[in-house]
Formats: sequence, C-alpha cells, structure tokens
Amino acid sequence: MLAVDVAQEVPVPLAARFECRPGELVALTGPSGSGKTTLLRCIAGLMHPRAGRIECGGARWFDAAAGVRLSAQQRRVGLVFQHYALFPHLTARMNVALASGRADPRAHAGELLARLGLAGLAERRPAELSGGQQQRVALARALARDPAVLLLDEPFSAVDQPARHDLYRELAEVHRALALPIVLVTHDLNEARRLADRLVILDRGRTLQQGTPAHVLSQPRNARVAELVGIRNHFEGVFRQTDEPGWGRLEWGPGQRLALRVRDKGRVEDGAAVTWVVAAEHLAVHAAPPEGPNVLPATLEEALPLGDMALCRFAIEGVAAPVQLHQPTAALQRGQLALGTAAYLQFDPAGVHIMPRRDTPQPPPPARGVGPVPPAAA
Repeated sequence: MLAVDVAQEVPVPLAARFECRPGELVALTGPSGSGKTTLLRCIAGLMHPRAGRIECGGARWFDAAAGVRLSAQQRRVGLVFQHYALFPHLTARMNVALASGRADPRAHAGELLARLGLAGLAERRPAELSGGQQQRVALARALARDPAVLLLDEPFSAVDQPARHDLYRELAEVHRALALPIVLVTHDLNEARRLADRLVILDRGRTLQQGTPAHVLSQPRNARVAELVGIRNHFEGVFRQTDEPGWGRLEWGPGQRLALRVRDKGRVEDGAAVTWVVAAEHLAVHAAPPEGPNVLPATLEEALPLGDMALCRFAIEGVAAPVQLHQPTAALQRGQLALGTAAYLQFDPAGVHIMPRRDTPQPPPPARGVGPVPPAAA
C-alpha cells in the first residue's frame, strides 16, 4: 500500500494525506496550482517536502523526522509524464528497454509493447508514432521497472478524444491485470469519475475531501468542494428539524416558502443557514405531477444540445438560480421538451445534501415548538 502524509509551507504549500491500496486507482484532482503534480513529484522522489512520511509496500521512501530521503532511482516507481519524455533518437523498444531491470531487457520491452498493442511498431522512433501510440510507449516504459506504484501525470491531455477513449480502456485493463497502487493526476472530473476507485480533492496543496467518486460528487464536504467538483445545482436555504426521526425540512426560495424533505444526519442545528447541493442523477423531470415528496413546478428556460444529451436549465418561480440537469437531445427533437413549457421537477430526498454555512449568522428557530433532536441517520 502507498501511504502519503506530507506538509510544508514553502516553496509550494502542502498539507496532503491519502492512501492507495494495491489494485486501487486514486485520482488527484483540483484546480491549477492545487499541488497535484507537486504531490506526485514528492512520491516519485523528484522533490522532497519539508515534513511528513511516504511509505510504499512497507518500505519507507521518505521520513523527514528520521532523515530518510530515498532518491528517485531508489524508489520502485513507474512514472508517465504529461508529454511522455521519450528519447527521440531511440526506437520504442529501446525507450522501454532502458527502464527494464530484467536479464533480457529487449525481450521484456517487446512483451510490454505487445501487451499494449504496439508489437508491430517496436522499431519506430517517437516521431513516427501518433500521440496515443507514444502514450502507450511511455506506459510500457513505466511498467518496465516492475514498479511498486504507478504514477500518471495528466497522461491523456496530449491526445485527441477518440484516442483518449482507447487509452481509457487500456488503462482499465492494466488496472485489472496488475495489483499495483495507481495514482492519476487529472483536472478532468469526468475522466476521474470514469477511471478512479477514489477521488482526492486538493486545493492550495491541502486535501479537502477523499472518497469514492459517487460519494464526493454527491456529498461534498463543504461549499468549496462543491465548487471544485463542478456541482451546478448549489443553492442556499435554512434547515429545520422535524418530529420525524431521521428527516428534516429544507426551506428554500423567497421567504423560504419552498420546502423539501431531506435527510437529517444530526450534524446541522435547527434553524441553521445552509448551502445545499443535489446531483443531477437525483433529479427527475415529469410532464405531470408524480407521486411522492419534493415535487416542484418548473419551466424549461434553456436547452443546450451536447451530442446525445442536452444541458437543460429549469426555472422555479421566485428562485434566482436555475436547476440544471441533462436530458436526451432526442426528447427535444421530438418535442417532448420545448422552451417555455411547464414541467415538474422531483428531488430525491436522499440525494439532497446540506452543508452548514460558516460565514453567516444562523437564524433563530421557528416560534412553534419542535421535538428533540433525532439521532443521526445511518
């Protein structure tokens, strides 16, 4: 297992901690300047942080307190750079063979290139290969070291979209075949969601949240995480406790006149000002009022086709910000959805995630009495 716990104030602030188990792919994501590549360089031994520890497979690679600072050559790391860093004067086979520690490096290189679909291109130089093929050579070179951990620094950013999807499949196959910790740096959340077992959200060198993609993208820890992961449906409201154990009420809109039934996990006080999010997969659009809670009338005010799906923005009376979700473009073409038409939005109560606001005073509780605070829901 790879275990990382590093910190420093300069030259690049870091306060990051995460683990990556064998057979697990962890994606480090965050805005530009968040420390993603710096953290990867610390793991690879290309730089040493001021404090902390890095361990892999039971071996200490870095321990500031104990004075342990293994060099990059002393660490079993396979690293794929963003722009591949292949030797332009060497063939694909020789680029890979140089990294191999096997008795017959040329044969080992040929095996790795064949595994990645490059058996017939082993004697070509990088300039004679496409971007996707160069990326495969770089991946083969990283694997040639028999690494204890595989590090990928924005490996798909330099290839076009069709080649990128082929490379996603190949990385998924490597992921399944090798019981290695794999750490991927990416700014593309869709890419991270598709490939990663866990996400680590970084901001200014700090770990803000980590967890499965589904958990992080539907239940951000705070408003900053919600912003960084690009949640569009992010609103403000007031949380009220109710007499129903495990459930609360979210008041929203002008004068807090709209009310949604939401989970009460016992972490937000009654009457607290909150921000809240709902992922698009927890929203449904209906032509007629459906049964169940959290149904609000809305109007389709904008539809932006994006291939087979369209980004739709629905206006709710009195609410300034629209509710956004994707709908099939075919539904627009068939006239099932049209601008200005009425619809009904249903919010899944379990999918509405509330977060206390720390920057504003909390409003007083309602005048009418409420029951005791219920225990936290599971």
